[in-house]
Amino acid sequence: MYRHFYFYLFILIIGRQQTKLSMKKIVITGPESTGKSTLCDLLAKHYHTIWCPEYAREYLHVHGKNYTYADLLTIAKGQLALEEEHIAGNDANSKFLFIDTDMYVMKVWCEYVYNKCHHEILQEISTRQYDLYLLCNIDLPWTEDELREYPDEYSRLELYRMYKDILISQSTPWIEINGTYEERLATATNAIDNLL
Repeated sequence: MYRHFYFYLFILIIGRQQTKLSMKKIVITGPESTGKSTLCDLLAKHYHTIWCPEYAREYLHVHGKNYTYADLLTIAKGQLALEEEHIAGNDANSKFLFIDTDMYVMKVWCEYVYNKCHHEILQEISTRQYDLYLLCNIDLPWTEDELREYPDEYSRLELYRMYKDILISQSTPWIEINGTYEERLATATNAIDNLL
């Protein structure tokens, strides 16, 4: 009798782990003020799941925006921990987890501001796996925010090109997201549905 109970318990646990493994992790990336968080929220609502926010905003609200190179590694570790927390906390039947910011964002941030990047961030980039990247274009108007740094068009375009160059050079599928929020959602859901 107990053997049957433990057998079914084992099957249940394995099934949940397999579901987690089959969950698609989709990263929404790009420069600041390109609608990443809004798109994450819209996608999570559309697919009835959760999304992982950007840890940097929480960190900078607490510690101030005068960050150092060392702070960027702390922020990267916080982002990874938050992502793992959301992976573990996502519903077992959920097909997707939407992630606002990954280590590519940290790499661009480090290199744009300090012309170098922490080895630990590069190591995470080489080992972490995602299923799709959505690269948000800078065609939305820049919105002022106490934590945002680059309102000028030159910086926005330069940063966008950095993200695009990175995505072109890696193997995970990616698409550009343009237009209004409605158009962005439609483009994103079409690409995501094709994953299934």
